[in-house]
Amino acid sequence: MADIRDVAQRAGCSIATVSRALNSPQLVRPETLARVQAAAAELKFRPNALGRQLRGERTGLIGVMLPTLGNPVFADCLEGIEAAIDGTGRRLLLVTTQYDPERERNAIETLLQQRVDGLLMTLADAEHSALVDDLAAEGVACQLVYNDAPERPCVSVDNRAAAAQGVNMLIEAGHRDIVMVTGALHASDRAKRRYLGYGDAMQAAGLTPLPAFEIDFNSGARGERVREWLAQRERDGARPTALFCSNDLLALGVMRALREAGLRVPDDISVLGFDGLAVGELLSPTLATVVQPSVEIGRHAAQRLLAQIDGRVGVVGASHDPSLSHALILPHEIRRGGTVSAPPARQA
Repeated sequence: MADIRDVAQRAGCSIATVSRALNSPQLVRPETLARVQAAAAELKFRPNALGRQLRGERTGLIGVMLPTLGNPVFADCLEGIEAAIDGTGRRLLLVTTQYDPERERNAIETLLQQRVDGLLMTLADAEHSALVDDLAAEGVACQLVYNDAPERPCVSVDNRAAAAQGVNMLIEAGHRDIVMVTGALHASDRAKRRYLGYGDAMQAAGLTPLPAFEIDFNSGARGERVREWLAQRERDGARPTALFCSNDLLALGVMRALREAGLRVPDDISVLGFDGLAVGELLSPTLATVVQPSVEIGRHAAQRLLAQIDGRVGVVGASHDPSLSHALILPHEIRRGGTVSAPPARQA
């Protein structure tokens, strides 16, 4: 890890000048400030997060980074986070990334510049993320929410096992032609693991897993894309009898597209979601879905983060409980809603 001495050497100035440039830039000549900033960037030096923790200082700020609040599942998670920090005197700083890895890195830098005591975040791909490794190396307390990565500090459900159980429900209902509908698989490690679970269930039943149908979440033409895809499958004589959607919000959009295409749910085609959004229970028919405890995921992640922060006094990386650096897997449930029934006789 680079320290302030390395930055001073690279910039060709004293340690005191580097300190002034980083903490009171208005007191440093512009050309000197530019050299210090360039050296700090090249060496990936971040003074506030690491130096503050070495001194045991706190700001009472918790950084929260979520993909979006447009999906109620993340709003539920935020509710759990707020419940955990209520009464602790801490405050939240919230940013969203729209499932963009580059925005993730920028958002984390922004939060650290605000001198947060720790981070709660959802990443596109936590298991292979250099961001998590960098934060660990710098001694920054963090917990992942929803990311299902056994060797990371995360709170989630077992997405692969949960998806397999959901797809098993479709198979038990008599479905054989099942397709998973998802956002871009590369943008979500949760979706990847759910697709693996879909494949596990299909193969265990002696069925061939089909390629996932990927949809751009940020596109305004999702419904049209679904209808075009269904029409093409119909022309090919390969329309599925059931769709497993990677999240409930997507399932709701798919159901609308099915109605617009003249198909009835579940009479013509069954739909299964994943998340357990409360709004799914208000539909007619009720949305069948894999339920994950989003509020509890947020609450447990925040409690673990507070334990990390409170456990690191004077020594970077210290913690009273080493289990906080690994995964906490919470139980899921299956909601057997009315959007799943036996396939039509003509396709059974």
